[in-house]
Amino acid sequence: MTEMVYGSVPERVADPVLPRWWRTVDRWTLSLMLILFGIGMLLGLAASPPLAARNGLEPFYYVTRQAFFGGLAFAAMLFVSMQSPQRVRRWAVIGLAITVAALFALPFLGTDFGKGAIRWYSLGFGSLQPSEFLKPMFVVVVAWMMAASQELGGPPGKFYSFVMAAVLALVLALQPDFGQAALLLFAWGVMYFVAGASIPFLVVIGGFIGVAGVFAYNHSEHLARRIDGFLSEEISPTTQIGYAANAIREGGFFGVGAGEGQVKWSLPDAHTDFIIAVAAEEYGVICVLAIIAVYCAIVLRSIWRLREERDPFIRLAGAGLVCTFGVQAFINMGVAARLLPAKGMTLPFVSYGGSSLIAGGIMIGMLLAMTRSRPQGGIGEILLRRGR
Repeated sequence: MTEMVYGSVPERVADPVLPRWWRTVDRWTLSLMLILFGIGMLLGLAASPPLAARNGLEPFYYVTRQAFFGGLAFAAMLFVSMQSPQRVRRWAVIGLAITVAALFALPFLGTDFGKGAIRWYSLGFGSLQPSEFLKPMFVVVVAWMMAASQELGGPPGKFYSFVMAAVLALVLALQPDFGQAALLLFAWGVMYFVAGASIPFLVVIGGFIGVAGVFAYNHSEHLARRIDGFLSEEISPTTQIGYAANAIREGGFFGVGAGEGQVKWSLPDAHTDFIIAVAAEEYGVICVLAIIAVYCAIVLRSIWRLREERDPFIRLAGAGLVCTFGVQAFINMGVAARLLPAKGMTLPFVSYGGSSLIAGGIMIGMLLAMTRSRPQGGIGEILLRRGR
């Protein structure tokens, strides 16, 4: 009767961790993440050998590294998904403090790897991009602040979270990394809307972002160059966007065949930011549509499970995490298809990149922790207390 009324299976807290996790975790989302990573490995086999050849490395050097980082990402995802939302929240607070400190130290200790934006730490054996880890930590902490503001006599968490979002977005924009800054503000906006948005405040924020965008365009050559390139009627065939657009056009509906694509020999970021162009050229639009369907399924499945959640913190954190994940995928594919200006953003769990994969694993682990089946108040709370 409880399951029919409340729509979830109560956790039996006395059970061992693994059986309880397996019974309550969203196995559909877990399976879809495995499919995404499998697609990423397949596309990595196609896209990375030319880069390895240019750098004098073994043909499957980057594929091997992606498999290694993918293993770490899945280990992190499974571990985090087994934690309670309260424990995830505590770790997110610590993680946010560490990543913010790393962001502020970037101008002094970071490097741009010749890409014009100081976003990475060089570790010798690899690199670390703090902004990738910032996103999941930021979302969970903001959800906590907004949920606290809904309590009787609670702090003005919505305002505090907005100030934090604006400061962090400014720090990211100064790298410059306007894509991640916009994604951070988007995540805040989603959670603010779910928490009960004040329409006048949203209008003011929209105007503020518009003014900030115009200012950035007029004072940042990096941003102006990307916006002008996006608005230009003609695309230079020797730019990354030109190569990507041509690859999508050449691929057609069914593609030119596995290993037959040419864009991977021209695009320096074919294995990262423009991996979807490789998929479109070699496997066609049908492959791209399948990838889009997997991302949409993950987003819709998670939102469907969150709609029954009564805990404001869990609902806000889950909505912020899954929308950030989905919009990042949309931005990456939109850039390759020239629907959006170039952003330098990876395709989650498909693009090559250690920071992106591991941070993505943490993000999805947090999402799985939030969407696990649990008692939803009323009689469920009584049963939970009795189980203890």
